[in-house]
Amino acid sequence: QNWTRGMSYCLHSESHLDTGPIYVRENGKLHMVNQGAGGIQNVTPKTRPFRLFSRGFSVELCMNREDDRARRQRTDHFIFTYTKEGNLRYSAKSLFSLVLGYISDNVDHIDSLIGFPEQIAEKLFSAAEARQKFTEPVTGLRALQKFTEAYGNLVLCSLCLRNRYLVISEKLEEIKSFRELTCLDLSCCKLGDEHELLEHLTKEALSSVKRLLLKDNSLSDAGLRRMTAPVRVLKKGLENLLVLDLSCNPKITDVGIGYLLSFKKLNCLDISGTGLKDVNAVIKRIQMQIGLVHSKVPLKEFDHSNCKTEGWAEQTVLQWEQAVMETRKSQDDLRSRTAALHFYGKTRRIEDVVKCKLVEAETKASGNLQFYKEKVQNCHLPLKKEVAGSHELRNNKKRALAEQEKERTSKQKHLCLSVEDWDLLNTY
Repeated sequence: QNWTRGMSYCLHSESHLDTGPIYVRENGKLHMVNQGAGGIQNVTPKTRPFRLFSRGFSVELCMNREDDRARRQRTDHFIFTYTKEGNLRYSAKSLFSLVLGYISDNVDHIDSLIGFPEQIAEKLFSAAEARQKFTEPVTGLRALQKFTEAYGNLVLCSLCLRNRYLVISEKLEEIKSFRELTCLDLSCCKLGDEHELLEHLTKEALSSVKRLLLKDNSLSDAGLRRMTAPVRVLKKGLENLLVLDLSCNPKITDVGIGYLLSFKKLNCLDISGTGLKDVNAVIKRIQMQIGLVHSKVPLKEFDHSNCKTEGWAEQTVLQWEQAVMETRKSQDDLRSRTAALHFYGKTRRIEDVVKCKLVEAETKASGNLQFYKEKVQNCHLPLKKEVAGSHELRNNKKRALAEQEKERTSKQKHLCLSVEDWDLLNTY
């Protein structure tokens, strides 16, 4: 007989000596050896149902178990929702969302965004902003510069930093990275003549500024001379300026007002609270040289309500303000303002009333010195004068032709000038 040795099967055996039943196969049939009787019994093996896992097997969904100190925690790739029955259901995020999240986590490594679609770039900026990537000291500045170089005023078209000197001092390089701003409010920041931000105003990147508010900034004639130098000499810088507020700067005198006469496109000017000596002479000078009229009532252009932070980076500026408040002020002082300015999701800044610490007596001494440019009412009058002048030219031409014919008929003089020459002479 050809005996083949069977494989022993042991499950939860308590003793290593107990090998359990022994099976042998003979002539294609399986037999169990009865160790007690020493005989062999025919056994038909029972078919067991196929199980991939045992009955006690369970699955636990584990994500983001990496060490946070070694690597930042990544956002999970699943969206968890509840059904109507109360069951938890999860679905995978779209590939676009996963890629957007990955790029926003590494936004500071982007080489350039020039030529990249604006619609996707806005979503990428929002995703990086939600992760507060632009608040980081070094990488945030580098990432913000990539967006401002490519999209300009879409990132920020209007910036309001009134009474926010701490934000300017902490985020000066980030603020200087903004390009193509049309409105900039720096009221009540006490910058002075030598501040780096005022020098940056004369750069080509901010030549698009049309509304500049510099109320209560401790400016003097020297600061105005430096700020207007590119316009006066090179016809660059703030040449497109339409609205300028220089009120509550008592160090500005009649000499400093002379530097402002280079802003030929200026429509509104506020110099209330300055240190003018001859107010009437300054009013006449402004009216004669740049065509601005003294307003007897306060103008709406200087109520500080039209300038607000607008653009993709609106929430970024709020994050800067919140970070500065948390680092520079104690927790007791933060309770009232943190409740109003706490950044969570999309919030809006609560605008503070502009308060200047200038002495009221100095402001009342000069009175309300706001100027505006009148609209030309009789705009058709110059056209009538031109028409009348053209009629006179035609009459002169007819008279010249008549005299020319008389000279030809009389033959007393030889004509040496053509008709075109006579027309040219008649134009003088």
